[in-house]
Amino acid sequence: MKVSIIGGGGLVGSCAGFALQCGGIAREIALIDVNAELAAGQALDLLHGTPSVADQRITSGSYEHIPSSDIVCITAGLRRKPDETRLDLINRNTDLFVQICRDVRAAGLKPSAKVLVVSNPVDILTYVAAQTLDLPTNQILGLGTQLDTIRFCSLIADQIGAPPTQVRALILGEHGDSMVPIWSSATVAGLPLEKHPGWNHQLANQIFQRTKGSGAEVISKKGGAGFAVGIAIRDVLDAIMLDQRRILPVSSVQDGCYGIRDVALSVPTVVGAEGVLDRLEIDLWPKEVQGLRRSAAALRPTLTSVLQRIGL
Repeated sequence: MKVSIIGGGGLVGSCAGFALQCGGIAREIALIDVNAELAAGQALDLLHGTPSVADQRITSGSYEHIPSSDIVCITAGLRRKPDETRLDLINRNTDLFVQICRDVRAAGLKPSAKVLVVSNPVDILTYVAAQTLDLPTNQILGLGTQLDTIRFCSLIADQIGAPPTQVRALILGEHGDSMVPIWSSATVAGLPLEKHPGWNHQLANQIFQRTKGSGAEVISKKGGAGFAVGIAIRDVLDAIMLDQRRILPVSSVQDGCYGIRDVALSVPTVVGAEGVLDRLEIDLWPKEVQGLRRSAAALRPTLTSVLQRIGL
């Protein structure tokens, strides 16, 4: 399969390209960027590593790659400032994103193509993509809280000294300030996290607060997140390319799960070759369901404003 990454010259896009290269599943990776020289340099750097990884074609260019792409991953956007929320980005990123969607549509997507939105604020822009691209809604996904979820698991594992791959915990809702930690299903090696020695409510809250602030923390220390975002993107793209039917916390336009409609955010979502295959309304603690609904309510005023602004 061919994956085109719009914004492939930037930190997130190039890290996504590298993660995909290391995964060895994509047949072709095309990096598209307004800075064509930077995208070409990133593509050349990746190309040099192919003999040790996989038989892949690494290219760069512009929207001429779109018609032959099976998946289009949109990472382009302006970088979030350390003291800026993801929703604050909407005023600076919406016009850019809408123009990208128009260019993608004009270039001509395959009817079967999937689009993964990574640009922030991802939930707002996922909804915008669903309204502006000529694709079924199930073929448009946002990275959502997949990144927050792996950050969450990594911090839990680090705190309690557990192997990271044996920690299972979810973040749902908005990829932003109203995200919801799903403690009801958190486990270590299949055992309830709340039963782990030394675990307590204060520790849980500290870990969640650090998870919520992880993006700003990384930005303040190194200028922007890249490696973990690339891995999170690969998690979703692998599920599509391999038709894994994995349950992932990705963003999509909701149509009734947990009583939420007409807004994009993350719920447990079955992801496979057709994109969003199903959304699972798994039993959660009442306060977690309430948190999800509050998250939707927090997104809706901004979404309404954005849709009015761009005429949708």
